[in-house]
Amino acid sequence: MGENPTNPRYEVIWAPWRLAYVTGQKEPEPEAVPVPPGADPRCFLCQGAVARDRKARLVLHQGQYVVVVLNRYPYNNGHLLVAPRRHVARLDQLTDQEHLACQQMLARLVSLLERLMRAEGFNLGLNLGRVAGAGLPGHLHWHLVPRWHGDTNFMPALAAVRVIPQSLEALWELLDQHLDQPRGQSS
Repeated sequence: MGENPTNPRYEVIWAPWRLAYVTGQKEPEPEAVPVPPGADPRCFLCQGAVARDRKARLVLHQGQYVVVVLNRYPYNNGHLLVAPRRHVARLDQLTDQEHLACQQMLARLVSLLERLMRAEGFNLGLNLGRVAGAGLPGHLHWHLVPRWHGDTNFMPALAAVRVIPQSLEALWELLDQHLDQPRGQSS
């Protein structure tokens, strides 16, 4: 926390990982990985589903039917993307197993974020199609955004800035330690 001698209540907020997003610069992507037939080799979710270096790609989970990735440009601390492993764009293209696996993973992640991060609420959503805001319209994915009482502060309203208090690396470390533990087991 920085202090300004003319205003002792002045605080400096340091969030260097947001610079690439704010300036519109692309961060260097990890090297592309070969994806299975039917997957899109340019899709970060398809690559994340098979990547060996999960941490570099911010991948928390690679299951038979579902992949979980930290959002590189989060709306709030703990913002996760939950997607079917298969590259499909629409809900009606999912198999029953994929529907169930995605919903079970969302429920599991809500419980995990409540326990580890003390989240008090959540926004869960899908952006279906580019006109609905989908930045990756070809690969269906749910946004899971943890919320806390009072997490909307003056920054977005006055400065068009959001502050994320935890680095993506620290968040990945925290969640990766706990996600694949059997339910009910805590560390």
